Amino acid sequence: MTELLHAAVSPPNIGPTAVLVFVLLYWMTVILGLIDFKTLDLDTDHEVHTGHHADGTSGTGVDWLNNALVFFNLGRVPLMVFLSLVALPLWVGSILLNHYLGNASLLLGLLFLVPLLFGSLLMAKVLTTPFVHLFAAMEKNQDAGGQPLGKVCTVLLPTSREQMGQASVRLLNGSPLVLNVRAASSTAPLRKGDAALVIDYDAVRRCYLIEPYETI
Repeated sequence: MTELLHAAVSPPNIGPTAVLVFVLLYWMTVILGLIDFKTLDLDTDHEVHTGHHADGTSGTGVDWLNNALVFFNLGRVPLMVFLSLVALPLWVGSILLNHYLGNASLLLGLLFLVPLLFGSLLMAKVLTTPFVHLFAAMEKNQDAGGQPLGKVCTVLLPTSREQMGQASVRLLNGSPLVLNVRAASSTAPLRKGDAALVIDYDAVRRCYLIEPYETI
């Protein structure tokens, strides 16, 4: 165990170790309920356009980026889920490769990261592909089955105007629906267990806006 820790903080492995530590700390804060697991989510346009835009300008650069993001399932699965599945094989590959090659050089370790990162991205694509339809169905279920606008909800994860949280609203058929929410105003933040009213939907940030129910 000591040898593994020593290898993890050695110069050629320090980069992948830092990424893995960041991912672990992120999921710890999610488990503790401090943030929502989609806090660092990535919003992409899934419709890939080619050629020229209506104004006659070329969209090659943007289209290439959209193609790359869609290919790796980014935007179709949460960003941190994807990053987690990149960080672990990247770290394991770096540890093993530098160990068996006897490398202790930071420069050579950075050079090894190029093929390791590419391989980890491909592995993450393969591992996340089965979850694409799952997350799509979750998004669909969240938007279907009844409109939460105008309904009273109960805050599950604390939220403010800057911090996204979660709230549960009961639909007409009696089934609960969990929503990603933000406070509509910059007044006091909403805490877990508070009652609030769903007043609008923010399409840009893909969340519902709520206000404390007592103030409505």
